[in-house]
Amino acid sequence: MIDDPLLSMVLIDQMEARAGDGDDLFSWDAEGWLGYDLNKFWIKTEGEYVDGRGEDIELQALYSRAIAPFWDLQVGWRTDIRPQPSRNWLALGVKGLAPYFFDIDAALFVGENGQTSARLQAEYEFLFTPRLILVPDVELNLYGKDDKNVGIGSGLSNIELGLRLRYEIRREFAPYIGINWIHLYGDTADFSRDDGQDDDDFRFVFGVRAWF
Repeated sequence: MIDDPLLSMVLIDQMEARAGDGDDLFSWDAEGWLGYDLNKFWIKTEGEYVDGRGEDIELQALYSRAIAPFWDLQVGWRTDIRPQPSRNWLALGVKGLAPYFFDIDAALFVGENGQTSARLQAEYEFLFTPRLILVPDVELNLYGKDDKNVGIGSGLSNIELGLRLRYEIRREFAPYIGINWIHLYGDTADFSRDDGQDDDDFRFVFGVRAWF
């Protein structure tokens, strides 16, 4: 028997089409890890394509260390591949299960030229049945100073709220439908309007969640 075997997991939390006013888009949010009970290597990626063009693409590579039951400390590297010019960040965060079973992923980022950022992601699962599950989620992004080249302003940059209802055909595979709303704030909203884009985006979504 191996007391601490090498394990791995890949979770595609969101792979979806988003339909609403303006261009339809394809979005994803996925992560995976390889390692042992206390120490793991994580990969996280999220992004979206609009009319076949990558609009926002992010990749993180992290070392993760368990610091308490259900909580990991994570440190590593984040790169924003899109929009251009790309940006690189040192990442430091925590990921785990808060009281009342809220799934939390919070991180601080230190980038080039003194840029800083913070992110909070949280979600909760309401089980109507063992297979039918409603998942509200929220994401907030904050930045320390303006980065006009990529359309980011200081302070609270955006809030994203989602509500998705999935049906687990198998535990490992679940189609879902839902809604998603993104609102931009401050200079980020101003940069978006100057570029001819909206600062508010509401869409219907449909996609699949899978893990293996």
